[in-house]
Amino acid sequence: MGLFDQAAFNRFIMEHNVYGFFDRAVTLKSGRTSHFYANWRAVVEDVFLTERLAAFVLDFVADQQLAVDTFYGVPEGATKLGIIAQLTWAKRQDNYGPGSHCLVMGRAKPKEHGLPRDRYFVGQPRGKVVVLEDVTTTGGSLLVTVEQLRDAEIEISAAISLTNRMEKRDDGQSVEELFRKKGLAYLSMSSALDILPQVYQRLNPGEKIGRAIEEEFARYGVSPLKLV
Repeated sequence: MGLFDQAAFNRFIMEHNVYGFFDRAVTLKSGRTSHFYANWRAVVEDVFLTERLAAFVLDFVADQQLAVDTFYGVPEGATKLGIIAQLTWAKRQDNYGPGSHCLVMGRAKPKEHGLPRDRYFVGQPRGKVVVLEDVTTTGGSLLVTVEQLRDAEIEISAAISLTNRMEKRDDGQSVEELFRKKGLAYLSMSSALDILPQVYQRLNPGEKIGRAIEEEFARYGVSPLKLV
């Protein structure tokens, strides 16, 4: 039996209201409009909850048997999670001590000049890096971060998102397909296809919103979604 408990992680998502609905569609960072959101902000503003979230991440990484020396959070949404995950993981290692592990963060706005390690990072990631993202829609922010790491000649073990909205990109590819073509592993810890029906039943936002979200998935989704 693996360390990562998918059912427990899904309950964590539900308990802390990561998902919710909009009466009027809003424009996401991806440029698309949607009647639902997946937002981890309230979780990562709380130290206790972020530590619990980091524990889920470490269990997931262990089950995936990923080699890791540094956890790195996509600026700015996953920066705090990356730091807490790195600290928690480092303290579990037998060689933990002065100089044994780095603690890094990315710059939301890269410096205009200097080497990649100085332009993109406050402290450069070392060794094999696991990149963490909070929510993936079309993978744009995650892809930018990965390219910055590659520019700095940093080895990437995998990119992991807490939540995959399960949408295709405008070119028809899923995020998984995009990363696979780039020779990178992309993994997600939860899927909107699994969580949304549960949240819809719990919050009962109404048939109109349910139909609107079904139409979103008919247009953008990697597969259809039935809510109503």
